[in-house]
Formats: sequence, structure tokens, C-alpha cells
Amino acid sequence: MSRVGVMVLGPAGAGKSTFCNELISHMQTIGRRAHIVNLDPAAEPNKYEFTVDIRDLISLEDVMEELELGPNGALIYCFEYLLQNLDWLDEEIGDYNDEYLLFDCPGQIELYTHIPVLPNIVQHLQVSLNFSLCATYLLEAPFLVDTSKFFSGSLSAMSAMILLELPHINVLSKLDLIKDEYGKKKLKRYLNPDPLILIDEVNKDTNPRFHHLNQCIAQLVDDFGMVQFLPLEARNPDSINTILSYIDDVTQWAETVEPKEPNDQIEIDEM
Repeated sequence: MSRVGVMVLGPAGAGKSTFCNELISHMQTIGRRAHIVNLDPAAEPNKYEFTVDIRDLISLEDVMEELELGPNGALIYCFEYLLQNLDWLDEEIGDYNDEYLLFDCPGQIELYTHIPVLPNIVQHLQVSLNFSLCATYLLEAPFLVDTSKFFSGSLSAMSAMILLELPHINVLSKLDLIKDEYGKKKLKRYLNPDPLILIDEVNKDTNPRFHHLNQCIAQLVDDFGMVQFLPLEARNPDSINTILSYIDDVTQWAETVEPKEPNDQIEIDEM
């Protein structure tokens, strides 16, 4: 039977850990179980403890101290060490059936663009552990209010989409931080964007020498036709439930659940 996992990706500060915690909280209220697999060697648990924690194998702080590496170099070393010890990950994950595993990943994009660390872990989870996986990529709404930043965020989301080769859901987080009506109206354009229209706005504020490059980037995003966002308000159960329903669809979660035995005892009220 296939197991279900969600790779939670996005830049640092996009709200990945909050999303994981609120998703678990919501799932508990509807009678489902989920666990956080922490793949960030520098992270601390928040609302819920980590079921699996890479820091039990190796931590960023220890690597930086012992090998005298900077944060990014130490992070890459931690993941290369994890790849050499995937049997540890297999043992820690154990046998979770009918439950979600949320893989909370670091925000450094080089883990799947510069070196094939996350793609290798994804392949191992799929092939060796029989996981049905999807990726959720979070970008924070205040960041995307600037149209030029929308394109940079879209390119990073597309990089994850292409390199991980997973069903992919883009999530626009921290909507509650947009207070003014103008900002809220502007954000609606990014949920299902038309890049070729948005690029005209970017070109108004950029040097004409970059207009052709901007147009090529917009055309690339438009050609893929896959950069759409689901709105996330972490404290709104309806918002969480909508995203969960998309995850269920792409991972085919309902098909992995074992059928429950029927209750043969039927209670009849006394007349």
C-alpha cells in the first residue's frame, strides 16, 4: 500500500513550519493523523513536536562548529551526510499507513537547483518506501505585492516543479498580513495570473534594455501555464481544508486508505 507524504518547500520565512502545524491541527479536528518529518538541521519544533528530526542524525550547529563551515556549506554537508545514511531515515519513518507525513524542508533553493539532494531523497521515498508524494511551494503574499518579485518567485517555484518531478501545489501564504483593500485586490491577480499582462507593469519601472529579457521570462511562465496559487490563511480552517483537499486529490489519498470493518451491531431505540 502506498503511503502519503507532502514536501513542504519555499524560501526561508515563507511560513512552512506554521503551515505544517496548522495542517496537523486541522487534520486532528477531522479525525485524521499526520506527522512532521523535520529535514531542516537548524529548525526547532513549534506547536507540535517532530516525529522524525534530522537533528537526531546531524545538526547544523555541530557541523558549523566542528568543520568551521558557514551556514550554507554546513547545510549542504548535512544533506550529503543524510544521503549517505538513508537507512536511518527509513528506520525513523517506520511504517505509517493511513497517515500523512509532512516533510518540512529548509528554504535554501540550492538543495534542488545546484545539487540533486532533495530530488534524490524524493526518489528514495518513492521507490524504496513506496510513498505517494506531492510538493507544496509557499511564497508569502507581502513579497508578491511587487510584480517583479512575483516573477522571481514564480521562477523559483517552477525550478522546484521541474527538478523534483512531483505533483505541485503553489501556495500564497500570509494573506492576513495584507490589510489594505488595494493590496488585497492586487493579490487576486496572482492567484491565477496572466504573466503577459503583468509584465507590462514591470516594464514601466525597469530600464528598457531589460524589457526583452522580462518579456522572455513572462513568456516562459506563460508557456508552462502551471503557475497558479492557492490562498492560505493559516488561522482559517476553510483555507486549510481547501489546500488539504487539493493535496488529497493529487496524492490520491482516499485510494490508499484501508477500508474499515463495518459495525455489525446496530442499536435500535426502544419503543
